[in-house]
Amino acid sequence: MIEIPKQAKGLIFDLDGTIANTMQHHFIAWRKAVLPYGIDFNANLFMSLTGMPRAATIVKLNELFGTKMNPEDVGAIKSTHFKTLVDLTEEISVIGDVIRKYHTILPMSVGTGSTKSGAKKTLEIVKMNYYFEIVITADDIENPKPHPETFLKCAELMKVHPHECVVFEDGTLGIQAAKEAGMMVVDVNDYYKMEFTI
Repeated sequence: MIEIPKQAKGLIFDLDGTIANTMQHHFIAWRKAVLPYGIDFNANLFMSLTGMPRAATIVKLNELFGTKMNPEDVGAIKSTHFKTLVDLTEEISVIGDVIRKYHTILPMSVGTGSTKSGAKKTLEIVKMNYYFEIVITADDIENPKPHPETFLKCAELMKVHPHECVVFEDGTLGIQAAKEAGMMVVDVNDYYKMEFTI
Protein backbone atom coordinates (compact mmCIF):
# COMPACT_ATOMS: atom_id res chain seq x y z
CA MET A 1 0.00 0.00 0.00
CA ILE A 2 1.25 3.49 -0.86
CA GLU A 3 1.84 5.52 2.30
CA ILE A 4 0.72 9.13 2.07
CA PRO A 5 2.38 11.93 4.10
CA LYS A 6 0.75 12.50 7.50
CA GLN A 7 0.26 16.21 6.78
CA ALA A 8 -1.89 15.47 3.72
CA LYS A 9 -5.39 16.94 3.88
CA GLY A 10 -6.50 16.32 0.27
CA LEU A 11 -5.69 13.86 -2.52
CA ILE A 12 -5.61 14.66 -6.24
CA PHE A 13 -5.35 11.94 -8.87
CA ASP A 14 -4.39 12.13 -12.50
CA LEU A 15 -6.59 9.77 -14.51
CA ASP A 16 -4.87 8.16 -17.51
CA GLY A 17 -1.94 6.04 -16.41
CA THR A 18 -2.68 6.76 -12.74
CA ILE A 19 -6.22 5.58 -11.89
CA ALA A 20 -6.91 3.90 -15.22
CA ASN A 21 -4.56 1.82 -17.33
CA THR A 22 -5.42 3.61 -20.56
CA MET A 23 -1.89 4.46 -21.61
CA GLN A 24 -1.40 1.52 -23.99
CA HIS A 25 -4.70 2.47 -25.70
CA HIS A 26 -3.67 6.14 -25.99
CA PHE A 27 -0.26 5.08 -27.33
CA ILE A 28 -1.75 2.88 -30.08
CA ALA A 29 -4.36 5.53 -30.97
CA TRP A 30 -1.71 8.25 -31.30
CA ARG A 31 0.55 5.99 -33.38
CA LYS A 32 -2.27 5.29 -35.83
CA ALA A 33 -3.37 8.95 -36.02
CA VAL A 34 0.06 10.43 -36.81
CA LEU A 35 1.57 7.60 -38.88
CA PRO A 36 0.22 9.05 -42.18
CA TYR A 37 2.33 12.19 -41.45
CA GLY A 38 5.55 10.17 -41.22
CA ILE A 39 5.90 10.47 -37.45
CA ASP A 40 7.28 7.46 -35.59
CA PHE A 41 5.34 7.92 -32.38
CA ASN A 42 7.46 5.85 -30.00
CA ALA A 43 7.07 5.19 -26.27
CA ASN A 44 9.65 7.82 -25.20
CA LEU A 45 7.97 10.52 -27.26
CA PHE A 46 4.60 9.49 -25.86
CA MET A 47 5.78 9.66 -22.23
CA SER A 48 7.26 13.13 -22.81
CA LEU A 49 3.84 14.38 -23.95
CA THR A 50 1.49 12.63 -21.51
CA GLY A 51 -0.82 14.98 -19.64
CA MET A 52 -1.21 17.37 -22.58
CA PRO A 53 -4.67 17.80 -24.10
CA ARG A 54 -5.10 16.42 -27.64
CA ALA A 55 -4.85 19.72 -29.54
CA ALA A 56 -1.77 20.84 -27.56
CA THR A 57 -0.10 17.47 -28.29
CA ILE A 58 -0.62 17.93 -32.03
CA VAL A 59 0.71 21.50 -31.93
CA LYS A 60 3.81 20.19 -30.11
CA LEU A 61 4.27 17.37 -32.65
CA ASN A 62 4.03 19.92 -35.48
CA GLU A 63 6.82 21.92 -33.79
CA LEU A 64 8.99 18.83 -33.27
CA PHE A 65 8.56 17.30 -36.73
CA GLY A 66 7.82 20.32 -38.95
CA THR A 67 4.42 18.84 -39.90
CA LYS A 68 1.25 20.82 -40.52
CA MET A 69 -1.34 18.55 -38.93
CA ASN A 70 -4.71 20.13 -38.21
CA PRO A 71 -5.22 19.75 -34.42
CA GLU A 72 -8.99 19.25 -34.70
CA ASP A 73 -8.91 16.76 -37.59
CA VAL A 74 -6.03 14.64 -36.31
CA GLY A 75 -7.39 14.90 -32.75
CA ALA A 76 -10.73 13.51 -33.96
CA ILE A 77 -8.96 10.60 -35.70
CA LYS A 78 -6.97 9.84 -32.53
CA SER A 79 -10.19 9.98 -30.49
CA THR A 80 -11.95 7.55 -32.85
CA HIS A 81 -9.07 5.05 -32.59
CA PHE A 82 -9.06 5.39 -28.79
CA LYS A 83 -12.81 4.76 -28.50
CA THR A 84 -12.38 1.32 -30.08
CA LEU A 85 -10.05 0.34 -27.20
CA VAL A 86 -11.41 2.20 -24.16
CA ASP A 87 -13.79 -0.55 -23.00
CA LEU A 88 -10.75 -2.78 -22.33
CA THR A 89 -9.46 -0.37 -19.66
CA GLU A 90 -8.75 -1.67 -16.17
CA GLU A 91 -8.02 0.18 -12.94
CA ILE A 92 -4.45 0.44 -11.69
CA SER A 93 -5.06 -1.43 -8.45
CA VAL A 94 -2.22 0.09 -6.39
CA ILE A 95 -3.97 3.48 -6.85
CA GLY A 96 -7.48 2.04 -6.64
CA ASP A 97 -6.55 0.72 -3.18
CA VAL A 98 -5.56 4.24 -2.03
CA ILE A 99 -8.83 5.69 -3.37
CA ARG A 100 -10.94 3.08 -1.55
CA LYS A 101 -8.95 3.48 1.67
CA TYR A 102 -9.25 7.28 1.86
CA HIS A 103 -12.77 7.66 0.46
CA THR A 104 -14.81 9.65 3.06
CA ILE A 105 -11.61 10.15 5.14
CA LEU A 106 -9.93 12.84 2.99
CA PRO A 107 -11.36 15.00 0.19
CA MET A 108 -10.36 13.62 -3.22
CA SER A 109 -10.48 14.90 -6.79
CA VAL A 110 -9.33 14.08 -10.32
CA GLY A 111 -7.15 16.47 -12.34
CA THR A 112 -6.76 15.26 -15.92
CA GLY A 113 -5.73 16.45 -19.38
CA SER A 114 -8.63 14.40 -20.77
CA THR A 115 -11.90 15.95 -21.98
CA LYS A 116 -14.95 16.00 -19.70
CA SER A 117 -16.74 13.29 -21.69
CA GLY A 118 -13.56 11.16 -21.98
CA ALA A 119 -12.87 11.38 -18.23
CA LYS A 120 -16.47 10.51 -17.37
CA LYS A 121 -16.40 7.45 -19.63
CA THR A 122 -13.02 6.22 -18.29
CA LEU A 123 -14.09 6.61 -14.65
CA GLU A 124 -17.29 4.69 -15.37
CA ILE A 125 -15.44 1.84 -17.11
CA VAL A 126 -13.04 1.35 -14.17
CA LYS A 127 -15.96 1.84 -11.72
CA MET A 128 -14.34 4.80 -10.00
CA ASN A 129 -16.92 7.51 -10.85
CA TYR A 130 -18.63 6.90 -7.48
CA TYR A 131 -15.56 8.14 -5.58
CA PHE A 132 -15.18 11.57 -7.21
CA GLU A 133 -17.49 14.56 -7.18
CA ILE A 134 -14.68 16.89 -8.30
CA VAL A 135 -13.22 16.13 -11.74
CA ILE A 136 -11.21 18.90 -13.43
CA THR A 137 -10.56 18.26 -17.14
CA ALA A 138 -9.05 20.04 -20.14
CA ASP A 139 -12.51 21.61 -20.67
CA ASP A 140 -12.36 23.37 -17.28
CA ILE A 141 -9.03 25.20 -17.58
CA GLU A 142 -7.12 27.69 -19.73
CA ASN A 143 -3.59 26.37 -19.17
CA PRO A 144 -2.87 22.61 -19.42
CA LYS A 145 -0.14 20.75 -17.52
CA PRO A 146 2.77 21.51 -16.90
CA HIS A 147 0.92 24.66 -15.79
CA PRO A 148 -0.42 24.09 -12.24
CA GLU A 149 -3.96 25.39 -13.00
CA THR A 150 -5.59 21.92 -13.15
CA PHE A 151 -4.34 20.93 -9.69
CA LEU A 152 -4.86 24.38 -8.13
CA LYS A 153 -8.50 24.25 -9.25
CA CYS A 154 -8.85 20.81 -7.63
CA ALA A 155 -7.41 22.14 -4.35
CA GLU A 156 -9.71 25.16 -4.43
CA LEU A 157 -12.84 23.03 -4.93
CA MET A 158 -11.73 20.59 -2.20
CA LYS A 159 -11.10 23.64 0.04
CA VAL A 160 -7.60 22.38 0.86
CA HIS A 161 -4.42 24.49 0.80
CA PRO A 162 -2.15 23.47 -2.14
CA HIS A 163 0.74 22.64 0.26
CA GLU A 164 -1.50 20.10 2.01
CA CYS A 165 -2.45 18.27 -1.20
CA VAL A 166 -0.84 15.09 -2.50
CA VAL A 167 -0.92 14.57 -6.27
CA PHE A 168 -0.71 11.06 -7.75
CA GLU A 169 0.80 11.33 -11.24
CA ASP A 170 2.53 9.22 -13.88
CA GLY A 171 3.37 11.90 -16.48
CA THR A 172 6.42 14.17 -16.51
CA LEU A 173 4.27 17.23 -17.26
CA GLY A 174 1.83 16.40 -14.48
CA ILE A 175 4.63 15.91 -11.96
CA GLN A 176 6.02 19.33 -12.99
CA ALA A 177 2.55 20.88 -12.59
CA ALA A 178 2.12 19.42 -9.10
CA LYS A 179 5.54 20.71 -7.99
CA GLU A 180 4.79 24.10 -9.54
CA ALA A 181 1.57 24.19 -7.47
CA GLY A 182 3.63 23.56 -4.32
CA MET A 183 2.00 20.18 -3.74
CA MET A 184 3.42 16.87 -2.54
CA VAL A 185 3.79 14.31 -5.35
CA VAL A 186 3.60 10.53 -5.58
CA ASP A 187 5.17 9.32 -8.84
CA VAL A 188 3.00 6.34 -9.83
CA ASN A 189 5.88 4.96 -11.94
CA ASP A 190 7.62 4.01 -8.67
CA TYR A 191 4.78 1.57 -7.95
CA TYR A 192 3.51 0.53 -11.36
CA LYS A 193 5.49 -0.11 -14.53
CA MET A 194 3.90 0.85 -17.81
CA GLU A 195 4.69 -1.41 -20.75
CA PHE A 196 4.03 -0.25 -24.30
CA THR A 197 3.64 -2.72 -27.14
CA ILE A 198 3.08 -1.89 -30.78
